[in-house]
Amino acid sequence: MKQICVLVGTFITFLGVNFSQNNIPAVTIQDIKGGSFNTAELQNNGKPIIISFWATWCKPCVAELTAIAENYADWQKETGVKVVAISIDDARNVAKVEPFVNGKAWEYEVYCDPNGDFKRAMSVNTVPHTFLLDGKGNIVWQHNSYNPGDEDELLELVKKVSKGEKIE
Repeated sequence: MKQICVLVGTFITFLGVNFSQNNIPAVTIQDIKGGSFNTAELQNNGKPIIISFWATWCKPCVAELTAIAENYADWQKETGVKVVAISIDDARNVAKVEPFVNGKAWEYEVYCDPNGDFKRAMSVNTVPHTFLLDGKGNIVWQHNSYNPGDEDELLELVKKVSKGEKIE
């Protein structure tokens, strides 16, 4: 009986720690040139960050990132937001990411997670999956899937976060 109580207590503690985590976990991924990058280094000088998990084969992902790209310069001027795109393409397809991104002329920071370590750490099951972080690196909003116009809602949320307002 004592072992069961210890086991249950440990499990409850684990759940409490896991669910209270609002920051980005530290995971080593790759930049599009194949170099290493630790996700704990994602920063934007106190400004919001959008993290978008995507794949080259995912049409809604590409549509979302393309829609954001159309107004990204304006978003940056207005809010200081930074977009970080995390490709979940596997090791067989990771070489396609850089030419794909260059062809789209996306001006985001793009990283690759071919082993899915960061994806798992962030509990991403499907793409597109988008996170919004406040200036302190806390996850304040997340959404998966994409419909045309979702980028407008995202911009409104980014504006609130950039002013220090809470998202409800």
